[in-house]
Amino acid sequence: MPRTVGVDIGGTKVLGVALDCDAPEHGPLAEARRPTPRGAEALVATVAAVVGDVLEQVAPSGVAALGVGLPGLVDHDGVLRFGPNLPGIVDLDLEQALAINLDLPVVVDNDANCAAWAEHRLGAAAGRDHAVLVTLGTGIGAGLITDGRPFTGAHGMAGEPGHMIVDPGGPRCPCGRRGCWERYASGSGLGFLAREAALAGRADQVVALAGGDAEMVRGEHVTTAARRGDAEALAVMDSVGGWVAVGLATLVNSLDPEVVVLGGGLVTEVDLFLTPTRMAFGELVLASAHRPEVPIVAATTGERAGALGAALLAAERH
Repeated sequence: MPRTVGVDIGGTKVLGVALDCDAPEHGPLAEARRPTPRGAEALVATVAAVVGDVLEQVAPSGVAALGVGLPGLVDHDGVLRFGPNLPGIVDLDLEQALAINLDLPVVVDNDANCAAWAEHRLGAAAGRDHAVLVTLGTGIGAGLITDGRPFTGAHGMAGEPGHMIVDPGGPRCPCGRRGCWERYASGSGLGFLAREAALAGRADQVVALAGGDAEMVRGEHVTTAARRGDAEALAVMDSVGGWVAVGLATLVNSLDPEVVVLGGGLVTEVDLFLTPTRMAFGELVLASAHRPEVPIVAATTGERAGALGAALLAAERH
């Protein structure tokens, strides 16, 4: 398989890597990143610039194709139909725009699908033909592996469990609805639960880290206080772990995977919530005592997972 470039578009950064797909286990040949801009035209230009930055590092060998992963509903034609964490961008034919701009074959897919493929090929789901990767970041995404291949559904839009409704009266989600799973179990959900605790008169150390203003509490304030042993911050982490388990149990009940892999930015704090997640998960999975155990493990390909998976998918689909 050829050298390819993979780009992962996140809420704050656009990360690109070049990969030798004959030896992907050796890691990226080159890497570049830029801040994620607002607006469709700026996004296309930034992705093209990141690809250019990567190509400068691998010239004159060049690359054969480009893969891009981005958050939201991406159809089989590489069109971003809706991206709740990319405000104002809908129905963007990113695949065509980049192919014209860069004169390269382009494959565009959901970012969690790309990350799941990286974990299947190189990481915690290696050797597993049925796996679920759940990315806990600003929001929640998922990539599904079935029979050793990515499963994307009839229209390419499978794997959006972050928008399962777990509390119809819950907080407003960027997707426009209320009570989505990601409002409770993501990085932004951690901040929401901490602010609720702070406004109820709890989590004094967390509020102190936020400058004394409960409305300014963010997830990083909770994790800092939790690592210092603050009981109220640890209670918030326990609550997050319980909400993570709610969604994971639904996925396992629906899909029956061999393993659940947790990725995304929040996984750096996984030691603070994995124990309560596993405990609640065992109680929520249907007939857990009568079915094979489904381990919950942390992803191992790190922040490059989406970009690595996009590069691998570009090689396979090109």
